[in-house]
Amino acid sequence: MDIRYKIKTAVAKDILVHLAECSENFSPPLMKRVDLEEYSGKLFEKSVTFEAWKEFSLVGLIAVYFNEFDSSAFITNVSVLKNFMGLGVASKLLEQCIEYAARKSFEEIKLEVNAESIYAIKLYGKFDFTVDSVNGDFLIMKLKLNK
Repeated sequence: MDIRYKIKTAVAKDILVHLAECSENFSPPLMKRVDLEEYSGKLFEKSVTFEAWKEFSLVGLIAVYFNEFDSSAFITNVSVLKNFMGLGVASKLLEQCIEYAARKSFEEIKLEVNAESIYAIKLYGKFDFTVDSVNGDFLIMKLKLNK
């Protein structure tokens, strides 16, 4: 499968279309938690996006806020279109995200995941993320980066 990986090339509309197509993959569905248009605009403006492209379609996306003030990063979105799940797309994107954060001398990466999202939790565990705390139905997971 010819998937190209890029950083920060998607525009807000690409992100919006992708999130709308992936909404039902989230628990609860993403469009029930956020205004997708507003959220995609925020991701475009304020995050670094790690992207998987199949031709002109954004098939995988990780969006990360990098806070240079406290040298921490927060993954706000991990999504892959259903037809591309199980092909290693999320792993490749997460790998790129971790390498980027380490290269930029960040100390840790955090994320929030629904406690019922077993596959997502397994993915993060594969990269040594550990549960840092619990916030209702969500786990806050953290990865300490080696200095």
